[in-house]
Amino acid sequence: MRRMPTRFRHAAIVGKYQARGIRAALEELAHFLMAQGLEVSFERETAHATGVADFDSLSPAELGRKCDIAVVVGGDGTMLGIARELARYNMPLVGINQGRLGFITDIPQEHYREALAPILAGDYEEEHRSMLEGGVWRDDHKIFDGLSLNDVVVSRGATASMVELRVDVDGDFVANLRADGLIIASPTGSTAYALSAGGPILHPGIAGWVIVPIASHTLSNRPIVLPDHGEIRIGVVAGREASANFDMQSLASLLHGDQIRVRRSAFKVRFLHPRGWSYYATLRRKLRWYEGVV
Repeated sequence: MRRMPTRFRHAAIVGKYQARGIRAALEELAHFLMAQGLEVSFERETAHATGVADFDSLSPAELGRKCDIAVVVGGDGTMLGIARELARYNMPLVGINQGRLGFITDIPQEHYREALAPILAGDYEEEHRSMLEGGVWRDDHKIFDGLSLNDVVVSRGATASMVELRVDVDGDFVANLRADGLIIASPTGSTAYALSAGGPILHPGIAGWVIVPIASHTLSNRPIVLPDHGEIRIGVVAGREASANFDMQSLASLLHGDQIRVRRSAFKVRFLHPRGWSYYATLRRKLRWYEGVV
């Protein structure tokens, strides 16, 4: 984490456009940003879905080239989707949560004005989150590309039985496992699906991944934390209707012999937080670690 004295000039607004009443909240935010001296553009799908027409509406690529900060209104899912798009432009992201506090959208909507004003003036705390990238290979040809902030999940079909998967790390055979699936999670993703499957929480500052079996048929198949250099390969040995999911990007109908290859991405996601932000405070609130404290 580091602090950088940067004042921003052009903000992108991205919203969870399915949420009730989101248009009024986004337009209010836009006028607030303009009052702070920023030019404002909307992500195109957000603008079209909400009917906002008084501002430029741009594609994620255009936002990446023209804007120098993105304000994301919604939940962690909304942030995941746009973070993948903007990471290649090294654009910092600020998350405003509409509902319960998120792990990566950490500013409550009712307090966004007092939290955002200092950030926009350059008074903030910054952290960088690592990402996963890879793809699916079939007969030595890549048939699918993916980029993830949270995780890569290989799992059985909805109506199928377990899958059998072969795990190799940097060319070394690790295990064959029979399970409902397997999760490869970044530190950010360690508090998502991997956590519900019994995996550990990784601090975002750790250069590592966690591999977590999903409902393994062998009790000795336990989560393992690995360094995030090199490459993980997951081979589909058996099972029907298996799929690979890179955050929100999915490839269904994996075949026997298909291989999912995962490595660290060259891109990182930049998050900006209000001064005094604490990762541990976020964990306490989200996981209710404060219960029992007088």
